[in-house]
Amino acid sequence: MIVRNLEAARQTDRLVVAENGNWDSTRLVLADDGMHHSFHITRIYEGTETPIHYKHHLETVYCISGEGEVETVADGKIWPIKPGDVYILDQHDQHLLRAHKTMELACVFYPAITGTEKHRADGSYAPADEA
Repeated sequence: MIVRNLEAARQTDRLVVAENGNWDSTRLVLADDGMHHSFHITRIYEGTETPIHYKHHLETVYCISGEGEVETVADGKIWPIKPGDVYILDQHDQHLLRAHKTMELACVFYPAITGTEKHRADGSYAPADEA
């Protein structure tokens, strides 16, 4: 069994801060935990827009707090996001994530990430065999 505390994890290298300052993410479960998925608590900061395109990962995102919206780039459709909402990137959807009020999100990635990935210019992470 693995037990971790969010605030304790934020005091370690499990807290990853975006280079552009738009978000931070505490990686509570990573690939080396052997679970085949990863689990993160991510904060998207108020007033930011982040382009994301996970070409090699699927992601489920649950909004704990805050307000924002997610827009799919392919069709320009916008979904408001508020506490209690979940959005599922089941088609490797290229999207824009905007925070109107700082959002705290619970995120599950498949396959699991290592925790050291950096978003590439296109908003994606490298495939697991390149990470």
